Order: sequence, then structure tokens, then C-alpha cells
Amino acid sequence: MTVDPYAALGLGKTATAADIKKAYRKLVRTSHPDLHPDDPKAEARFKAISVAHDLLKDPDRRARFDAGEIDASGAERPNRAFYRDFADAPGQSYQKGQQFEDFGDPSDLFAHILRQRAQGGAAPRGGFDAGDFSAPGQDLRFSLEVPFLDAARGSKTRITLPSGESLEVQIPRGLSDGQALRLRGRGGPGYGSGPAGDALVTVQVRAHPVFRREGNDILLTLPITIDEAVLGGKVAVPTIDGSVSLTIPKAATAGQTLRLRGRGVHPAGADKPGDQRVDLRIVAPSRIDAELQAFMENWRKTNAYDPRKSAFEGMPE
Repeated sequence: MTVDPYAALGLGKTATAADIKKAYRKLVRTSHPDLHPDDPKAEARFKAISVAHDLLKDPDRRARFDAGEIDASGAERPNRAFYRDFADAPGQSYQKGQQFEDFGDPSDLFAHILRQRAQGGAAPRGGFDAGDFSAPGQDLRFSLEVPFLDAARGSKTRITLPSGESLEVQIPRGLSDGQALRLRGRGGPGYGSGPAGDALVTVQVRAHPVFRREGNDILLTLPITIDEAVLGGKVAVPTIDGSVSLTIPKAATAGQTLRLRGRGVHPAGADKPGDQRVDLRIVAPSRIDAELQAFMENWRKTNAYDPRKSAFEGMPE
């Protein structure tokens, strides 16, 4: 079941763009699966948060969701405003004519006419000649889930159409969640001499356990040790194109963001790629030995400082 995006971020429908961004950043830092290794549901919650943010941060997609045109995953909702939807509405006087009485649904009329034509039958009462009728086939809509890295780097995948035909689909580099691919002529058959319709494939990008995407930037939370935070150093950092070396500055703090220029997503046709933003997270060792404890106790006696004093200055006591 797809989670309502507002509920996933803990917001109401009146939330501003700033509210959405603030809620997402807070939840990302507290809900990342790395922070909850013993919680089997952590990854699902994190995926729901990412999907919700991707939908609501885009004003156009948010408006379409609020209007009921797309669902919480970004997939198109079917629009079936047919004859029968209005025939019984108050004040309407639509009635089935005599020549429609033998058909279960008026949308099948043209198919029936074409069958009559192929079988050598006469045109229906009213003088309509199927030989004069041509129309494009119906567009068919599909949903396709794509791995995060395939969407970021571009790839090829295969889908199976309702006809049983297997088709190779090119996923363009930098494809975003909710974007649709149009496959020309792969929809329903045309009427008469009309062309076949198209297949519209709405892509849902699967959440990644390490990478997140914001625009064309890739976001990553990097755990570092206490000594790396204090002394600095070089560490290996994964990117969507492979591991690179990142310099951690001395006196690094948790929540500090470092930037890898040009290591983000480079959509097809874009002038330049985005960056990779690396948020630092200091991780204490799982076991504090006697030597480390003694060192820290002695260090505290002569080097104690209060990082909260300036951060909370002016707050009520």
C-alpha cells in the first residue's frame, strides 16, 4: 500500500514548501536505516519518506496529486469520464438511441462496426459507413519500477506488454521518479486505417539504502570515527559512479556537509551534472576500552567546553 505523502512527512495539506523541506530533512536524519539496524521496517519508512518528498517538493506534481490526477506513487489515475458517467446525472436527458440497444457499452460501437465491415455486413441504421472511419488506437498506461542507480545512470530493461510481446526499453540517464516514457505505436490497435496508440510508462524510482536524490544532487550520510572527526583524514566515499577519496577536515562536526563537485546526476540534455552532498555523522565505537576512557576523562579535566551554550543562547531557562 502506498503511504499518503502528507502523512509520511507528518504534515497537513496546507504545508508550505519550506515546511515540506524542513520535515524531510528532519526525518532523513532520524529515520535513515543505518541508524536503526535492528528495525526491519526502517527501510520501508525511509523509502516512504523519500517518495513523499519527491512528490510534494514539485509544485506541479503536488497540485496534480491534490487534484486527484495522480496517486501517492506519482502514477496517473485513470480518467473514465464516459457516457455512462453522466447519463444518470440530475438534469441530464441522455438516452440510448435505438441503434445502441444491442451493445453492452457505447465505447464498443466502433469495434462492432469494423467487425461488420470485415464480415461484409451492412452499415448500422443511421447511414454511418465504417469505410469512412479512421481513428488512432487507445493509449495504454503502465507503471514500471526502476532501481535507483539505473535511473540515475541510464540503463535498458525489458517489459512485457498485455499482448505478450517483450519489449526492450531505454531508461534515459537522470530519469526522475514519476516521469513517463512514451513508446510510439505500442498501444491499442487503430480503427480503420488509423495508427496504433502509444504506451505510456510511468516510472517509479526505487529508493536506495545509501543514496538519496534532491534535484540533480545526490545526498549521502557518511559515518566517521571520533579520531577522523578530530584529526581529519581521507576516507573512501561511494558515489553513483564508484568510490572516490574524500578529505575530512580537522575538527569536523556531525551534520557538517561536504560537497563532491560534479558527482551527482547528469540528466540527458543537461549542461552539467549535479553534485554529491555528504552529511557527516560521528559514530562512537561500540566498546569503550579503559585506555580511551582514561584519556577522555583526563582530557575533559583540562579541555572541557560547552558546544550547547552558543547554540541555545537566549532560550528560556
